[in-house]
Amino acid sequence: MSEDAAPDRIAVAWSPEARADLRAIQRQTAMQILHCVDRYLINRAGSVKKLKPPRTGFRLRCGDYRVFFDQRDENSIEITGVRNRREAYR
Repeated sequence: MSEDAAPDRIAVAWSPEARADLRAIQRQTAMQILHCVDRYLINRAGSVKKLKPPRTGFRLRCGDYRVFFDQRDENSIEITGVRNRREAYR
């Protein structure tokens, strides 16, 4: 039985706005968000959707929070924001 090779890990860059968003969140919730992002970066697993115009980029769902990111190239992303789902699309 052969297993598929794990995909290459994706490099991540955090925008200053995304860093500020994450710091404003309660520590335990922020850690859960970081674990969710890490799981996506390692396995490309998670609830990810391409955003519809006029928005650009992608959204990763992490519990009650949404992590917004842009795909730089095949193996790197830039996280542009972290918002609670109630405020994410306003």
